[in-house]
Amino acid sequence: MTKMEFSCIILTLIMFLSLTCISPMTIGKGTEHKMYRGINLGNALEAPKEGEWGVIIKDEYFRIIREAGFDTVRIPIRWSAHADDDPPYKIDDEFFKMVDWVVNKSLEQGLITIINIHHYEDIMQDPAGHKMRFLALWSQISEHYKDYPENLYFELLNEPHGRLTGKIWNELLAEAIRIIRVTNPSRKIIVGPANWNSINGLDSLIILENDKNIIVTFHFYTPFEFTHQGAEWVHPPPPVGKKWLGTETERRQITSLLDEAVKWSKEHGNIPLFLGEFGVYWKADMDSRVRWTYFVAREAERRGIPWCYWEFCAGFGAYDPKERKWREPLLYALIPNPNKHFVSAITDYGNITGTGWYDEGTYATIKLDKTAMGFLVRNVLDHFEGLKSKDKIIDERTVQIYVDGPKEIRAVWRKDCTQLMLIVIAACISIGMLLFMMKRR
Repeated sequence: MTKMEFSCIILTLIMFLSLTCISPMTIGKGTEHKMYRGINLGNALEAPKEGEWGVIIKDEYFRIIREAGFDTVRIPIRWSAHADDDPPYKIDDEFFKMVDWVVNKSLEQGLITIINIHHYEDIMQDPAGHKMRFLALWSQISEHYKDYPENLYFELLNEPHGRLTGKIWNELLAEAIRIIRVTNPSRKIIVGPANWNSINGLDSLIILENDKNIIVTFHFYTPFEFTHQGAEWVHPPPPVGKKWLGTETERRQITSLLDEAVKWSKEHGNIPLFLGEFGVYWKADMDSRVRWTYFVAREAERRGIPWCYWEFCAGFGAYDPKERKWREPLLYALIPNPNKHFVSAITDYGNITGTGWYDEGTYATIKLDKTAMGFLVRNVLDHFEGLKSKDKIIDERTVQIYVDGPKEIRAVWRKDCTQLMLIVIAACISIGMLLFMMKRR
């Protein structure tokens, strides 16, 4: 069996599992948990001011999200930019009204709605100085939403890091949970570990085990140099051009980390997990984004972990707000359509077209723009690897792939030294003739 055939079999099995094993996750011992597939409304309310980062939330977004098949929306919020700096750290009434509107629109669509404290940068640098302000924010938020439906969830803080170490964060989150429980005794509270909500930070996280309405979140952007290539806010930004091909090594890098998270959960009373963020920045090629997104989502589901994709309509976005439509390659990677399959084509040289999602029973036309490149030592197309009996070879650079499941083909190239050899032979002949003529003289 070739590596290509093995990859296709694995991808088919994952697709099968994603379509046949869709059921709610359970929390603790038998309590039904409705979260399954969600999306983040990022770059909106967590910007310094709404709209400053290019996203203004529209009420139709929540209908669009629900109709696409998502059941959860995570709403990042920069509360710290809208509260007084001095005690009692009052949150601005107008900002509360704006958040109310967003939350209500989401709940009206029957979506599980998560609100958090996002981009509270000051507490990362000075935890002691901002401790009371952080707790005051949650005192106000929990009081304000105490009578809201149970499908409104609270997430304490996005990606604790910097001077907010694991030890300090454990103490602070315990106090915040105690404050919330005064007015919201049974509301779901989401908590993530220090070190940017990474899986590696889970070992430092301490959660009260007697609270059965706690969910532990982690974020996933592995490999970072792929998911954040060209990201302007990363210094220095990882170079653009890295692909994710779904090789055995690449898949194992992801599954081993997810298995670590599951292992941690089992060691802590099967505390429920939540993949709160994952995604790939737009500067990566779309085929790689689709492969990675599809694989991470299905592997999380296979382990019973609900997820929220980062994000809806900005730099990682699955939705195009200008065209007012989903970017279908990403949407189908997140919410599989049982009658569509992804056809992937990989080449080391030249450009290849025709990859994407296709209806079952149709043909995908894959075409290379060139079949030879280089001068002295040329790279020449040898054949397409991964073709099956129903596939058609149209010409030396074009094939049609019959779509009856996920497909992956690769253009195989070989080195052609013919021109180099001709030049060497010609040079040898010329030198030989020159020596012969010199000898005759």
